[in-house]
Amino acid sequence: MRLSEPAPAKLNLALHVRGKLPDGRHALETLFAFCTDGDIVHAEPADTLSLQISGPFAEGLEVEGNLVLRAAEALRGQTADTRGAALFLDKRLPVASGIGGGSADAAATLRLLTRMWRLDPARASEVAPDLGADVPACLLSMTARGEGAGDRLALITDPLISGRPVLLVNPMHGLSTASVFGAWDGIDRGPLEKWQQGRNDLQPAAVSLEPEIREVLDWLEGREGAELVRMSGSGTTCFALFATEEQSAAAAGQCPSKWWHMASLLR
Repeated sequence: MRLSEPAPAKLNLALHVRGKLPDGRHALETLFAFCTDGDIVHAEPADTLSLQISGPFAEGLEVEGNLVLRAAEALRGQTADTRGAALFLDKRLPVASGIGGGSADAAATLRLLTRMWRLDPARASEVAPDLGADVPACLLSMTARGEGAGDRLALITDPLISGRPVLLVNPMHGLSTASVFGAWDGIDRGPLEKWQQGRNDLQPAAVSLEPEIREVLDWLEGREGAELVRMSGSGTTCFALFATEEQSAAAAGQCPSKWWHMASLLR
């Protein structure tokens, strides 16, 4: 029997870089939110672990070392046997785009195999941090404030977020997280308080590496009804929050064909 699990796209509604942690990672304050759309991971019982990748953004993705397989192997390592699963990743989100694609896929795999193998969900929580700083947040896939490296989480309830129409736009150029952090100017511009008045401290660095991000941001800011426009994570995906689905849909219909876009809702 095939089981399926969504891997919702992650957005950083705000992302403040506050410096460095003792372990060398960057100290962050961020607000995670998740869309109702994203990649999908499927699984079927099997004697061994395997992965097939399909979908609009499958090209160029390697099976070996993929976070989906790494998550499955890490979770299996928490059990006393050698269970298997045939895994299938439907890759619908752009790669290296700041919306947690790989992390969300890993988290969906953990949730999926926890169900299939009938494991204690605490086992997934135990292995998630070692798979990446965003994986714990993606495992929850709920609005949360992240501190530390983004992996110290506190759930947030905010009526201005849940159900909010959003349009994601990507210029079809990826950036590595390491390169963007490397271009960050190192200035602590203060704590994250209200997310609406927050910022993404990595946005200027990403724009310096990929100027078309600025073009995407300017285009989104010009859409009727766009109430908040920012880049997510380390880029290159940008987003706009709207008051109504009609406004979001209208903006989606105007998106230049050279860019990827997705109209969705925040969970």
